[in-house]
Amino acid sequence: MQSSWSLNIILPVGISFYTFQTMSYTIDVYRKNLRPTTDFISFAAFVSFFPQLVAGPIERASNLLPQILGKRKFDYQQGMQGLRLILWGLVKKVVIADVLALKVDDIFENYTDFGGGVLWLGAIYFAIQIYCDFSGYSDMAIGISKLFGIELKSNFKFPYFSRNIGEFWRRWHISLSTWFRDYLYIPLGGSKGPKLKSIRNVFIVFLVSGLWHGANWTFIVWGGIHALLFVPSYVVGNNRKYTCAIVAERSWFPTLKEVVQMASTFFIVVLAWVFFRSENIGLAIDYLTLMFTKINFPPIYKNGLYSVGSLLFLDWIFRKDERLTFSFLNGINKRIIYITEAVIIAVVAYLISINTSSGQFIYFQF
Repeated sequence: MQSSWSLNIILPVGISFYTFQTMSYTIDVYRKNLRPTTDFISFAAFVSFFPQLVAGPIERASNLLPQILGKRKFDYQQGMQGLRLILWGLVKKVVIADVLALKVDDIFENYTDFGGGVLWLGAIYFAIQIYCDFSGYSDMAIGISKLFGIELKSNFKFPYFSRNIGEFWRRWHISLSTWFRDYLYIPLGGSKGPKLKSIRNVFIVFLVSGLWHGANWTFIVWGGIHALLFVPSYVVGNNRKYTCAIVAERSWFPTLKEVVQMASTFFIVVLAWVFFRSENIGLAIDYLTLMFTKINFPPIYKNGLYSVGSLLFLDWIFRKDERLTFSFLNGINKRIIYITEAVIIAVVAYLISINTSSGQFIYFQF
C-alpha cells in the first residue's frame, strides 16, 4: 500500500516585503553605507512598521530609521494629506479594484464562453484592478504613516501614462524596482562591461522579479516578456529617455506622439498581464489566442469602462502632483472640499457594506 504526503508551509503575510527590508539594512551596513543602529526597539519598529509591513512600499533603513529615531510632532497639513491619501486609496480599492475584480474573475474563469472583445476588456480591467489594488494600498500606507509624522517613499507614479517600457518600470512598484537595481543589477555589473553581459543582467533582474511574485512559470514568463520589451530600448540607449519629464507637463493635453506612445506601452503591458493573471501558461496562451481570433464585442461588461475611464481621468489630473499633496485643492472653498469628501466617504462605506467578496489585496500573497 502506497502512501503520499505533502508539506504545507504557512508563510507569514508580507514575508517578502520585510525580508527585503532587513536584507537592504544588512547589505548597507556591510557596505558601510549605513551605520548600524544600537537601538533595538527602533530597529524592530523599522522592520515591523505596520502601515507598509504586508504590502510595501519596501522601505530603506536610510529613510525610515532616522525618522523613527528622531522626534516627531503632529503637523496639521501633513495629517490632512495623510487622511486624503487614505481616502483616495480606499476609493481605488473599494470603488474601482473590488468592482472590477468581480468582472475580471468571471471573464478569466469562463474565458471560452466569451468573444475577443470581452476578453480584451477582461485584460484591461485586470490591468486597472491590480494597479488600483496595489497603489491603493500604498496610498493608504503612506497616508497612515503621515499621521505618525513619517514620510514613506512613493511606490507608484501614474505608470499607465508611461511612454516606453523603461519609464513604466520607473513608475510601477518603484520600491521593488529600485531594490533590484541597487542590490542585484548593480552588483552583477549593471551596465558596465560588454553589452551582452549587461543584457544578461537585465534578464536576470526581470526574471527574478517575476519569480519574486510566486513559484509559477506564469510569473517567470511575465518577467521574461518585460525583459524582451525592455532590451531593445536598452540597446539603442533610450531606456532612460523619460527619467524626469512628466507627460504633457506644460499642457492639459498630450501630443499625438505621446498618445501613441502611451497607448502602445499600455497595450503591451496589458498583454503581459494576461500571464500574470492566468493559473498556467497554457491558459494564458489560450486566452491571448482567443483575444485575437474570436472577434466579436457583445455589450456585456462594458459598464466597467466607467471605472477605467474615471481612474485614468483622475490620474491625469493628479499626474503633476507625484507626491499626491493635493495641492490642486488650494484656492477651492473648504466647505466644498469637505462636502465632497463626506460624500466620497459615504459611497466607500456603502460599497464596503454591500460587498460580499473578501476584498483581499492582491499583493498580500507575495
